[in-house]
Amino acid sequence: VQLQASGGGLVQAGGSLRLSCVASGRTFSSYAMGWFRQAPGKEREFVSTINWSGGSTYYAHSIKGRFTLSRDNAKNTVYLQMSTLKPEDTAVYYCAATGMPYGPPSSNPREYDYWGQGTQVTVSS
Repeated sequence: VQLQASGGGLVQAGGSLRLSCVASGRTFSSYAMGWFRQAPGKEREFVSTINWSGGSTYYAHSIKGRFTLSRDNAKNTVYLQMSTLKPEDTAVYYCAATGMPYGPPSSNPREYDYWGQGTQVTVSS
């Protein structure tokens, strides 16, 4: 399984970005997906997760109301729409896929078997 994340970049505070993660190598639509992020000097933290069908999403408190996670199973892609970005959102963002078919979405990184390479998001003040 390969995950390819893209869409990061430099944006001013208050701006928006949309991250994409394209999966290949297995039946994408059967697995929960998640986004995590890691800022310099900090541990990787949970951002958002979505179940296999897209019917359930969960968000970290710090980004709730500003980020929206969705998926298009026909395109093997998940999207993280980020709005009202803040400097503290600056991090490398990673997409990940769980290993259990039709398993629940999770905020625990240990539940994810596959990880993308990360995409840098930098928010200037």
